[in-house]
Amino acid sequence: MTDSTWRMPAEGDRHERLWLAWPTSGYTLGESAADAESARQTWAAVANAAADFEPVNVVVAPADADIAPRYLSSEIELQVRDIDDAWIRDSGPTFVVNDAEPGRLGAVTWVFNGWGQQEWAHWDKDSTLGPAVAEWAGAERIDSSLVNEGGGIHVDGLGTVFATESVQRDPGRNPGISRAEVEAEFSRTLGTTNTVWLPRGLTRDAEEFGTRGHVDIVATIASPGRVLLHDQRDPAHPDYAITALIRETLSQARDARGNPFEIIDLPAPATLRDAGGFVDYSYVNHVLVNDGVIACSFGDEHDADAVAILADAYPGRRVVTVDARPLFERGGGIHCITQQQPAVR
Repeated sequence: MTDSTWRMPAEGDRHERLWLAWPTSGYTLGESAADAESARQTWAAVANAAADFEPVNVVVAPADADIAPRYLSSEIELQVRDIDDAWIRDSGPTFVVNDAEPGRLGAVTWVFNGWGQQEWAHWDKDSTLGPAVAEWAGAERIDSSLVNEGGGIHVDGLGTVFATESVQRDPGRNPGISRAEVEAEFSRTLGTTNTVWLPRGLTRDAEEFGTRGHVDIVATIASPGRVLLHDQRDPAHPDYAITALIRETLSQARDARGNPFEIIDLPAPATLRDAGGFVDYSYVNHVLVNDGVIACSFGDEHDADAVAILADAYPGRRVVTVDARPLFERGGGIHCITQQQPAVR
């Protein structure tokens, strides 16, 4: 057992609010006015959908302070600050609670270095976003020397964390680090006692503009002992083999309580390719909000099946979908642009 008093709650626990960042420049906005409009409408659709369930805060660059309100619900609170990009799951903090002293909120501020110092990434401003969000949230900073992103982990709130060898042990992030060292830092900051190591992420995510293997488009812990797994069923897609590999890994794994996982297949969209090659469209990349699920849709024949599976996996929650293709075209999904702040008792 860990002696840490900090614990990352399950995403399905009650939230105080949800955080997003507003698309502001570069590839996120795109090269044309139509691209920028698509990005703004999609980020706003996620924020506005979430605002129907819980308070939402959006970090906005000064140049966009007059633009964002045109798209966002008046109920959404804006925080103005210079930012590089809009993937707050990764550049922002990971919130935790203190079980020894109820009412204390913590924020783990990982080192962010542009997903392993990617040539196309900029992170001068985003590298300090975590502490800024922590201050706005009134959370105690828990600084970490681990290069990590929120999209690279999933927890069950009871001691289990999912990670991938290609992210936390990426030479561009943490050269030479051992599993044991990563696990010790997870224990200190997240309160976990058991790390399930997945070997890699999806094919597109391992290419030039990917994260090198974030878990949050591969698998998520819907509830203790139950895993939703991205299931690519078409052998023509390279993720068909990756699905099999990850399913085998999960079938042999145990959670922090020593129990095996029930694996629930969440079918990949039938769409196999876009202009950039094989897609990594994934229904796994949803975010839980109070009494709801904000889920990806892709204008795909499997959209309805995915909604039904999510509704069954999260009883009592209303599933709302947003067309996530503009997000995935830019390198992420709904989970990637959001970060939950848990409620403290």
